[in-house]
Amino acid sequence: MTSFTRRQAVRLLLLAGTALAAPRLMAREYGQGEGTPWAPMSGDVPHHGTGEERFLGPAEHAAVAAICARLIPSDEDGAGAAEADVVTFIDRQLAGFYGRGQNWYMKGPFGEGTSTQGYQSEHPPAMLYRLTLAELDAYCRAEHGAPFAELGADDQDAILAGLEDEEIEFDRVSAKTFFDLILENAIEGFFADPIYGGNRDMVGWRYVGFPGTRYDYRDFINHNGAAIVLEPVGLSGRPGWSGP
Repeated sequence: MTSFTRRQAVRLLLLAGTALAAPRLMAREYGQGEGTPWAPMSGDVPHHGTGEERFLGPAEHAAVAAICARLIPSDEDGAGAAEADVVTFIDRQLAGFYGRGQNWYMKGPFGEGTSTQGYQSEHPPAMLYRLTLAELDAYCRAEHGAPFAELGADDQDAILAGLEDEEIEFDRVSAKTFFDLILENAIEGFFADPIYGGNRDMVGWRYVGFPGTRYDYRDFINHNGAAIVLEPVGLSGRPGWSGP
């Protein structure tokens, strides 16, 4: 695995069909959990920021944050997964019905799927994370004397390359399946609406020049491909709107 840059992440999204593909996870899953979906001023209201840990324990949280920081690194090109708080997005996903695979068929038999068949693990996403992160840290302690989050960037990149290329294997889970899933989740967290925990300060949207979830773009219908230079706006507005 070569160093995975934000530009590669953007290309991956564009190849998937649209620069707005990342938020599709929440559009597909949100509101399909138990009971009444979220409504303003009631229940478990989504909020922007780190908040309390929802699913990941401290060691798991550190490992996921470190993995995402290598997948979408911070450099001279701009902010990365750390600044976007991607780990909080993933944490909230794993704590909910997506993490439980609540709306998926998760019964056997479990055969070996193909690359075109999507997620094929017998474990729902949250359990795949939990099992894999435990095995990952055990591997890192045995081979490098420290958990993944405490290793240097070069060692972390080499380990992630081993997961991606199937050179590192675990006993209970597919390392490759986990790598593919966390890469997808990291990209989603970098570009999803900030209300879901990631894309803090809309750094992902600023990176690609996306103006956000505005009411409409009728004023720009005839822009003939020119860039639309507007301050991005999320579902909950933007920080400048929250003052008196």
